[in-house]
Amino acid sequence: MKKNAFLAPKFAVGLLFVILFVSVGHTAQAQGIKSKVLPSPIVFQASGPTAESIEGTVDEFRAALGDPNNANNPGPLPTGRREINWDGGGGVDATTPPVTPFDVFLNTRGGQFTTPGVGLSQAPPSGGPQNGLVGLFNNPTYATAFRAFSPLRLFTPVGSNITDALFFVPGFNGVFPATVRGFGAVFTDVDEPNGIGPREKRGNPHGASTLVEYFDQDGRLIFSSFVPASPGNGNFSFFGIVFETAEIARVRITTGNAAPGPNDDEENDIVMMDDFIYGEPQPLSLN
Repeated sequence: MKKNAFLAPKFAVGLLFVILFVSVGHTAQAQGIKSKVLPSPIVFQASGPTAESIEGTVDEFRAALGDPNNANNPGPLPTGRREINWDGGGGVDATTPPVTPFDVFLNTRGGQFTTPGVGLSQAPPSGGPQNGLVGLFNNPTYATAFRAFSPLRLFTPVGSNITDALFFVPGFNGVFPATVRGFGAVFTDVDEPNGIGPREKRGNPHGASTLVEYFDQDGRLIFSSFVPASPGNGNFSFFGIVFETAEIARVRITTGNAAPGPNDDEENDIVMMDDFIYGEPQPLSLN
């Protein structure tokens, strides 16, 4: 009896949320969404040769998004943030086959990731053994070219250098699109300095290599920036922004100036990603 009494209110709250979400969603769609001028976000960026070089900035970014880390708790929650470190709860170094969309954290943390390439994979810096090859990319130099910010795995697109992030209310398996206040990511081995970006200098390997673009729920670009470089094998970079309200519906990350596979050298700046940190996803139609 106690168990049933506990479940009933939870079910009622969940059902009420679904009814409210659908009702308000239709209203917003009928009325249209007016464009608005957004205040500038707070920008957090750092780079350096060690994890400690960026750790303070990463912690400041967490604080700006707010506590707690909501982990796998169902939403929508009024405060806090979500984090993904790709490490399978710690101590996992297995390479996952590349897939797109990457839905591993869709239900638990409200993040879905896609790429125009073959797929996205969690892997140790070396790429890990895969199908009898020397790592996911058959390139043994990657074991020293990259390092993990939070051991043991990194996150990377395969067959492309583009990753798109979309947000949903956690706990509903991607049913309800969401927006977030902020999004930041850790990068390893951003060698090329800031300047003209990869789209403007496509084919020129000496422009800035890593770009983060933020879009609102109407697909409009609301902020973009290059990620600060830290030349040298396995060095770290961080970039993130925080708005006052949940304005970010999609994030596009261009890592490096080439898809992973070739050596990381003067011609190719290959870049991998580690921790993703973002604001608690808020239902799109209730902002």
